[in-house]
Amino acid sequence: MKTASVHEKTYDLTNRGSLSKVEDMKGLEIPFDGYRSITDVFSGTVKAHAGLLFLQTRTEQGFIRYTYETTLDRVRRIAEYLRRNGFSPGERAAVLGGNCPEWIFSYLGILWAGGVVVPLDARATATEWAHLMNHSECRFLSAAPELCSDVAEQKEMIPSLRKVIAFSGEKGDSNLPSIFQSCEGLAEPPERDRGDLAVILYTSGTTGTSKGVMLTHGNLLANVEQCVRVFDVDETDRFFSVLPLHHSFESTGGLLSPMAAGASVTIARSLRSKELLEDLRETRPTFFLLVPLFLEKFHQGIEKNLKKASFGKKSLFHLLRTGARICNLIMSETASKKFFHPLRTKMGLDRLRILVSGGAPLPRSLSREYEMLGFPVCQGYGLSETAPVLSVNVPGRCRNESVGIPLSGIEVKILDPDPEGVGEIAVKGPNIMKGYYLNEMATQEAFFEGWFLTGDLGKIDQEGYLYVTGRKKSLIVTRGGKKIRPEEIEEELLKSPFVKETIVVGRSHPRTKTEEIHAIIYPDFEALNRYGKENGITVTNRAIQELLGQHVDKVNAVLAEYKKIRHFSIREEEFPKTTTNKIRRYLFTASSASVSPSE
Repeated sequence: MKTASVHEKTYDLTNRGSLSKVEDMKGLEIPFDGYRSITDVFSGTVKAHAGLLFLQTRTEQGFIRYTYETTLDRVRRIAEYLRRNGFSPGERAAVLGGNCPEWIFSYLGILWAGGVVVPLDARATATEWAHLMNHSECRFLSAAPELCSDVAEQKEMIPSLRKVIAFSGEKGDSNLPSIFQSCEGLAEPPERDRGDLAVILYTSGTTGTSKGVMLTHGNLLANVEQCVRVFDVDETDRFFSVLPLHHSFESTGGLLSPMAAGASVTIARSLRSKELLEDLRETRPTFFLLVPLFLEKFHQGIEKNLKKASFGKKSLFHLLRTGARICNLIMSETASKKFFHPLRTKMGLDRLRILVSGGAPLPRSLSREYEMLGFPVCQGYGLSETAPVLSVNVPGRCRNESVGIPLSGIEVKILDPDPEGVGEIAVKGPNIMKGYYLNEMATQEAFFEGWFLTGDLGKIDQEGYLYVTGRKKSLIVTRGGKKIRPEEIEEELLKSPFVKETIVVGRSHPRTKTEEIHAIIYPDFEALNRYGKENGITVTNRAIQELLGQHVDKVNAVLAEYKKIRHFSIREEEFPKTTTNKIRRYLFTASSASVSPSE
């Protein structure tokens, strides 16, 4: 069991008024108390909304659509096939592939058969898939046809694997079209309880090691109920899915939550901007889950189109932007919604009620831009281990510099807070994982006296809003005992248009052996080249070093002495990342060639 400092600050948010917890608003007609499993939720929704649209995606032939009733038919047939071939309740089966209806049929089919789903990342390697399937002792795999051959080459590494089911085609031992034709369907799923395992999610691991997060039916039910109620989701809502379904953020927020409410889900056919815009305009979603990287790319697209616009359109846009900022002070941001309604309509987002950003910190400068354009952007926070949502902002009460207010039923404690109130975030609640699969040591280290230790640093303000300030493992401690959160410095560095990616680490001085602040910067070479053309400058390595050095000097000017960047180094390629697009920090603790800011 992990030990924690005796110094801690507990925040009892139970009786702090209307902002203490995000209030339940809707979903009261959904009988969550009577549900014991995710299959109960699905079955309940089918009974209530059988003929309503559940899933749709566009193909070359047009949209393919599935109602809740037709989806249940396919789910039952997959479940029967699994049971007929020796699959028992509690056994594991994996799903591998990009977002598509077949992925969802497979996911729900495994649960309907009483099994445990192991979602795999299609961007990982075949060796990694084999390792995870072997570790979780998967009996079956349902996979996209283009990935089946890669899995077949690794089959000797997965002795537990009995059959591979292809979404389509002839690559596997069987395929879904033939299963839909040959199986009549398992009428009722085996009884499962809230304490039974539903999913094993393997974390991508910025520290280099993946762990299997065990989420029970009760964990998922709790978080689905929390999300449905806080966002007032009902059968009229339209969700738009672009994030990978094997991530907990999308599977809980973008699949299971709309499913519980009888809402529809449109699966984007691709991430190409032209096709994405066509799908958005066609479906006009009310609910959109994104990560900051997507929001950055969307905003870059808006700015790019603005640069191509005529002088008149540019002037009008800037006039509207200025006017919206002034009027928002009086009209509580309703001016932005009115002024930029045509822009949102052009993007197919005029009906959008909520745009949730999660998975990584949302830069405040970026959220302000979206707020100014009238987008209902709300930052949230969570982890795979918490199913995943812990806190979220809601429209009308957004403070996007924070990650919102903890959801109903979730307790938050700040361990060992510093004078600013910042310490490790620890949580309790019905959505907290059962533990790590076959890893008792890691499970024990993740909990302290019943509290799950997130590994994130943060604080809570007087009105109950949670602020995440960094990762505990990234914390830099000087010889004088000063604690430095690198994320704070990185945020300042990223304000330059010439800095595309950066991490700040502690490096030991070769002579004095004291810990010094070192920044590693991956420049935005496109922005630098544009700057060079516009100013008649040849962008040499020396010029890049000087431009970045000037920016580092500006950053240092606003930092306390012990936080100042003493050296920086420049990368010529992007940082290696996890499949969730997080930089693998552990690879950058060793020393490298560097320069001083003012050199």
